[in-house]
Amino acid sequence: MRLVRYGEIGKEKPGLMEKSGQLRDLSAHLQDFAADAFSPASLAKIAGLDASQLPAVAGNPRIGSPVGGSPKFIAIGLNYSDHAAEVGMALPSEPIVFMKANNSLCGPNDSIEKPRGSTKLDWEVELAIVIGTRAKYVSEADALNYVAGYSICNDVSERFFQLERLGQWTKGKSHDTFGPLGPWLVTKDEIADVQKLPMWLDVNGKRCQTGSTATMIFGVKKIVSYLSELMTLMPGDVIATGTPPGVGAGMKPPKFLNVGDVVSLGIEGLGEQRQKVIAA
Repeated sequence: MRLVRYGEIGKEKPGLMEKSGQLRDLSAHLQDFAADAFSPASLAKIAGLDASQLPAVAGNPRIGSPVGGSPKFIAIGLNYSDHAAEVGMALPSEPIVFMKANNSLCGPNDSIEKPRGSTKLDWEVELAIVIGTRAKYVSEADALNYVAGYSICNDVSERFFQLERLGQWTKGKSHDTFGPLGPWLVTKDEIADVQKLPMWLDVNGKRCQTGSTATMIFGVKKIVSYLSELMTLMPGDVIATGTPPGVGAGMKPPKFLNVGDVVSLGIEGLGEQRQKVIAA
């Protein structure tokens, strides 16, 4: 299933996107896609509905983040060996974990705000995991049983804030609009092998990132298991899993986003995003 939240910011409704491209309204069956709405029981109930009998949504409404509520927004850094090399950092011996403020979550096609004082605004196409079942001390062998599905995340980053203003990476990762998610959440049963998904990102129509989840240093199973030893993962939590090479900071010379630039990105089977950069 492709689960969607649509409508104005703060007024999103739950929906189901059919493979034909028809959006169907699910608001008669659940209030929102948040927390326990991602549980196995909830997803099974939605899967049992006859989609053709759900109200069709007319027009082209705004698509929001497929995850509502206030989830934890966790991210993994330097999780592709070729990306670590391009930015001159050593390969991690275990996952690098940082947090993005949940206010940074936004829709897949919402504008990206360039913060005041920003000089190094960057892009990162990433696979996002959405947790469906409370996870604490889970094994790698069982890890996927705790996953509801997957989505695309653009881990927007302000490198000056992140790396040169002291403290943790969270500083450069948490501005409003720094976490476009979507266009939908694809339930895990739709993805044959999450470690074999091609991914790409363009800036102003020029290809910058080309990669695959096959080259992740730490795969989805490892990430979920590892994080569950550090914190309890809850339904609706979002985990961005790292980016392949081609970020602006790794270019020679470095290249960063400016107001008016357009970023497009996608992951096979998970859809595409498009954002325009605006001033905050």
